[in-house]
Amino acid sequence: MNHRILQVESSSSTKLPPWLESLLSETYFIPCMIHEDAKKNEKNIFCLDCCEAICHHCLDLHTSHRLLQIRRYVYHDVIRVGDAEKLMDCSYVQAYITNSAKVVFLNPRPQTRSCRGTSNNCVSCDRGLQEPHLFCSISCKINQILRSEGMMSEYLYDCKVLTLPELGSDDCFMTPDSFLEPFVSLRTSSGSSVSYGGVDSLTIACTATTEVVRKKRTSKSAIPAAARKPVTPPAVEVTTNRRKGMPCRSPFN
Repeated sequence: MNHRILQVESSSSTKLPPWLESLLSETYFIPCMIHEDAKKNEKNIFCLDCCEAICHHCLDLHTSHRLLQIRRYVYHDVIRVGDAEKLMDCSYVQAYITNSAKVVFLNPRPQTRSCRGTSNNCVSCDRGLQEPHLFCSISCKINQILRSEGMMSEYLYDCKVLTLPELGSDDCFMTPDSFLEPFVSLRTSSGSSVSYGGVDSLTIACTATTEVVRKKRTSKSAIPAAARKPVTPPAVEVTTNRRKGMPCRSPFN
């Protein structure tokens, strides 16, 4: 019996392996209590072997463990599609592209309005999706599989090695201050945009990170020297006010 089957059977009450159950239920981007006095101590790494969220100051105790980088996008937790596909079948899960990384949501996002009138919705939570996707998050796909088949073992992969991205990579961290609405084609005033994954991608505005564009003033250095003409001030007519002298009086007779 392989390692993957053992993981599934070890959590028969939820029918999920312990690492997957913890991955979806953990709270990320909160201060690490072990390193509460350290800077940048948010818990944005998940250890599959310990089934817990850790911060980067904890890495010395998890050097040989399988580690998954958790990212934050539109106020919710996401992971890279490349990492997710090493762990489970992620087909038909809506992916998004941001900071040059293709990511998927761990859990469904709350909806401000009903999307049942759209042509394509998430099978589990009815969120509007881009065709041909069926799920808005990994959790939604898992819930549907458990309802229809009762077990996840055929959709999980036996991942032996999972490492963090190298420091300095452009997609290592996601911004927590962005906001996304599906099926909206907008562009920020700074020209930056976020798009859905897929061939016919929609352009999505990242409104919270939109910068106010200010018109640049043309400086003299941007103008060639030969094109500059000396500015001659206009001639000003100078008028001299002459004061009248003492009046001359005729002599008295």
